[in-house]
Amino acid sequence: MLKVNANFIKLPPSYLFVDIANKVDAFSKQHPEVEIIRMGIGDVTRPLPKAVVAAMQKAAEEMGKAETFRGYGPEAGYEFLRSAIAENDFQKRGVAIDKDEIFVSDGAKSDTGSIGDIFDVDNVVAVCDPVYPVYVDTNVMAGRAGDYHEGTGWSKIVYMPCLEKNGFLPRIPNERVDIIYLCFPNNPSGVGIGRTELKKWVDYALRNQSIILYDAAYEAFITEEDMPHSIFEIEGAKKCAIEFRSFSKTAGFTGTRCAFTVIPKELVFNEVSLNKLWGRRQSTKMNGVSYVIQRGAEAVYSEEGRREVKENIVYYLNNAKIIKEGLAKAGFKAFGGVNSPYVWMKTPNGLTSWEFFDLLLEKTGVVGTPGSGFGISGEGYFRLTAFNTKENTEKAIERITSSFKA
Repeated sequence: MLKVNANFIKLPPSYLFVDIANKVDAFSKQHPEVEIIRMGIGDVTRPLPKAVVAAMQKAAEEMGKAETFRGYGPEAGYEFLRSAIAENDFQKRGVAIDKDEIFVSDGAKSDTGSIGDIFDVDNVVAVCDPVYPVYVDTNVMAGRAGDYHEGTGWSKIVYMPCLEKNGFLPRIPNERVDIIYLCFPNNPSGVGIGRTELKKWVDYALRNQSIILYDAAYEAFITEEDMPHSIFEIEGAKKCAIEFRSFSKTAGFTGTRCAFTVIPKELVFNEVSLNKLWGRRQSTKMNGVSYVIQRGAEAVYSEEGRREVKENIVYYLNNAKIIKEGLAKAGFKAFGGVNSPYVWMKTPNGLTSWEFFDLLLEKTGVVGTPGSGFGISGEGYFRLTAFNTKENTEKAIERITSSFKA
């Protein structure tokens, strides 16, 4: 008799953002007259940079001619894109990353979810709390999480509470762990991490022969000088860290899909190269990202592309400022939004995260993300994203502040 993977059965029936979408759809059907402003899911709204579109159009034309047509590409990505990434994202910042340490993919979500394939099921996993749900759910699927207990979480996962009193930064675990997930600038809290704090994690990983899985999908939003854009700016990180990057939020690729993972060749455990393991995994399980999309990603690094990407990032950061300052002016506690497109607010009047979600939708038509959906320590908080138009952002904040008292 066929047996299913029992670990999947342990998961909640649906993913956090599916639950939110279902609630919003049901509300819209009951109240078609209400204008919904979506500030929940981290999806961009501004169009792709013109330089990117032009590059994609040219590449699409190439695909229509016999002499320039391309079929299967290299699973790890075309050399032209890997070289552009290595030079612009790392070498220009003084970080020596080679093109063969870069693996192009269809998204950081895919890579952070799939990276566990190269690690043993018995490894002890540590995650921030609150946390991007993919990190936890994929370890549940793999059998590393144990059993779920209401109020404490998964029995085999080490949770690192990110509390307001600690600036929403995690504390290094007292016990030894094997795999550490870090995301900075952080999703969902929106806070960044300074060089000194990040070095503590690298030192811990080196001492304990642990691996840091560093999600830097929002590095382009960093505005403060002390915050590294890459964990590889920290000495020793190339021996203990894997970094995930994405063009989704940086350049608006949420609908076109392109990202990359950096695995240094120095990353060797028990004489096994993680770079080679990931290359083997990728060449088996995926055929790479399309040529057209990779040409578009390459154009992000052109002079025009960099300028247009910067304009979009400034636009979203200004929205984040509108959200944070508007909430603060009305007496709400709000965090993040300076080095990130996310603002993390404390729910008013002692409401739970989901209670606030329901009331907010009912009274204002504004959609956000309940903090408890990111973990136990997220209870009592709420995430709003800056990925909307300026007009909708201003309208949403006016609705929130006029409908709720802090």
